[in-house]
Amino acid sequence: MGQENCTTVTEFILLGLSDVPELRVFLSLLFLLIYGVTFLANLGMIALIRVSSRLHTPMYFFLSHLSFVDFCYSTTIVPKMLYNILNKERTISFLGCMVQFYLFCAFAITDVFLLAVMAYDRFVAICNPLLYMVSMSQKLRVVLVSGCYLCATVCSLIHLCLALEIPSYRSNVINHFFCDLPPLLSLACSDVTMNELLLYIVATFNEVITIVIILTSYLFIVITILRMRSAEGRRKAFSTCASHLTAVVVLQGTILFTYCRPGSGNNVDTDKVVSVFYTMVIPMLNPLIYSLRNKDVKEALRKVLDSKFLFEKLLF
Repeated sequence: MGQENCTTVTEFILLGLSDVPELRVFLSLLFLLIYGVTFLANLGMIALIRVSSRLHTPMYFFLSHLSFVDFCYSTTIVPKMLYNILNKERTISFLGCMVQFYLFCAFAITDVFLLAVMAYDRFVAICNPLLYMVSMSQKLRVVLVSGCYLCATVCSLIHLCLALEIPSYRSNVINHFFCDLPPLLSLACSDVTMNELLLYIVATFNEVITIVIILTSYLFIVITILRMRSAEGRRKAFSTCASHLTAVVVLQGTILFTYCRPGSGNNVDTDKVVSVFYTMVIPMLNPLIYSLRNKDVKEALRKVLDSKFLFEKLLF
């Protein structure tokens, strides 16, 4: 690659999803709606878990952290993307780009590990129900959640430090709607083989570890469920796992497609569409999946709304 076209970059230009002006209003309204639902659903789930005593269990402790992480990594991307859609100037500073990439990477990896921890939680709850609250003590829950955040922080720092080592770029135009690593590496003038290799290795390692934990947990869960004599017990056990399995399949599938295949980042348009799914759609779907398919959440929400209605009647 010719070094004469290489330069130090102080800001990047994000091309976004589409250059068609007619789509600007439609996309901005669509993504604003999605982000609004994400904002309300995730923060609403956190608030509901905190105020409802029946949701003060290990499962909902992990779910509250999942909602927090979903809200954070969507917020890292969507507000800036909406601003860029509505403005002709689509620049982001070099520092802002690195911060956005780091935060997105950290929250996304935390999400993946949290889903694995939640699979282990379901395993303990179904396979050892009498010892569930003892096994899943407050101390263990804090350790597991802290481990998720710590692993995500370390992995993100590895990628960030290597990205900061890139001295120059052949262009400052990123063909994406946020600062993701594959399109950023494609602009580098220096050899980024190590960056690409580490991206592939770290992403694949995280996916393999979490998928093994999830599959092993659900193997024992299925064996336990099939041994249950009560049809109602089997139905309830499958119901509590269905929401989690849905979230796992959707998130893990998109991440595997985007980051765990050789040459990821080559098909830019496809990657952008998939990125919309896991940066905006999945954070919106997770709280809806857990609330619509979860009897405890629906009952807790009904009680909270009933108490609020009664409070308003007493006031007025």
